[in-house]
Amino acid sequence: MNDLAKAIDETPMAKARLRLWLKLLKTTNHIESRLRENLRTEFDTTLPRFDVMSALSRHRDGLKMSQLSGVLKVSNGNVTGIVDRLVDDGFVARSPVPGDRRAWRVHLTPNGMAEFERQAIVHVRWVDDLLTGISSDDAEKIMADLDSVTAPASSFDGAVNKSLEKETT
Repeated sequence: MNDLAKAIDETPMAKARLRLWLKLLKTTNHIESRLRENLRTEFDTTLPRFDVMSALSRHRDGLKMSQLSGVLKVSNGNVTGIVDRLVDDGFVARSPVPGDRRAWRVHLTPNGMAEFERQAIVHVRWVDDLLTGISSDDAEKIMADLDSVTAPASSFDGAVNKSLEKETT
């Protein structure tokens, strides 16, 4: 038996957690794949476009591009192309940021908000259907358990984001 196999066999908790991680990853990939396909076939759109519109729907006054990237946890380059296409489609508008000639604030247009709401209503149903075997109580318990994993990272991310906001404002 090699060292890795031995280490896993000697720590049943680590083995169970590794199996859990793999199951979470497989489940996430399955759900994401279904959502991507549904968005493509039902709305001729992509999950990244939906994610950008979702983020902007929660920030009605708009976000600077760097803030949008931070909310989505992706690079500015990834967001720029998506926003460009959403602007071309009339779903997002750009406005200059007062005092910063290089920065742009982006927000959903009324058409963008209407389109996002149309997609989001169906998106909720898709997720509900995909997770139909999980009760409301079980969903709350799973979320609490997962929060115990992500809480330390979220605290760190929040501190980093606050530091970045000070630099960009």
